[in-house]
Amino acid sequence: MADSQRIEDLRRRVQRDPTSIAFAQLAEECRRAGYYQESVDVCRAGLEIHPGYLSARVTLGRSLIELNDLDVALAELEHVLKSAPDNLAAIRGVAEIRHRQGDLSEALTQYRAALALARNDPDLQRTVDELARKVEPVTPAAADEGLSFEQMQNELLQNLPPPPPVKPAEPLRTATAAARETPAAPPMEPEKGSAEEAASIERMDVVASDQSSERARAVQMIAALEQWVDAIHVARAQSRT
Repeated sequence: MADSQRIEDLRRRVQRDPTSIAFAQLAEECRRAGYYQESVDVCRAGLEIHPGYLSARVTLGRSLIELNDLDVALAELEHVLKSAPDNLAAIRGVAEIRHRQGDLSEALTQYRAALALARNDPDLQRTVDELARKVEPVTPAAADEGLSFEQMQNELLQNLPPPPPVKPAEPLRTATAAARETPAAPPMEPEKGSAEEAASIERMDVVASDQSSERARAVQMIAALEQWVDAIHVARAQSRT
């Protein structure tokens, strides 16, 4: 009842003064109340006198959308965006028109532009998410790119190639090996500390063996990584064809 009274008051005000900018308020109240044709008529009459009143032109465009006059509505809203490219209501109106016309890609672009201006709008976010799933389906390559670190690590380990033969590098010759290559010396009287030296030589053998294993493991990991990257490139190429 209060809304109806407000509309009546605005009608009388505009009738008393047809040049009043109150026409924009009247048109918007009519649109909200569902009087779309009256909103259109009031906007057009007022815009004849105040053509630069952008908010009234937005109301006109939105009312035309409700009347399903989409092409005319689009022209009105695009006219607004030329002067005010960040007008949220106009952007959302264009997005809705494109959506109704079936141009989902352009609709998504416009909805995202609106969401950039209204980041906390859950309805707008939901619309963007729903359209994105239709317009931008996830490809196998994109799914691969979304693997977690643990998933990538497991995949690498499962696809490790056979270890290549690793020839120990010359600097890694152990003291024990060098000792074997040296001509045997005549027996000598054991010196103090010979047990400690033997233990030290043994530890050097273990370290050298560990280093050799680490190097072989690194070669395996690099080879597996190269194979995995090549597989991703192949999947991408196939998804584009």
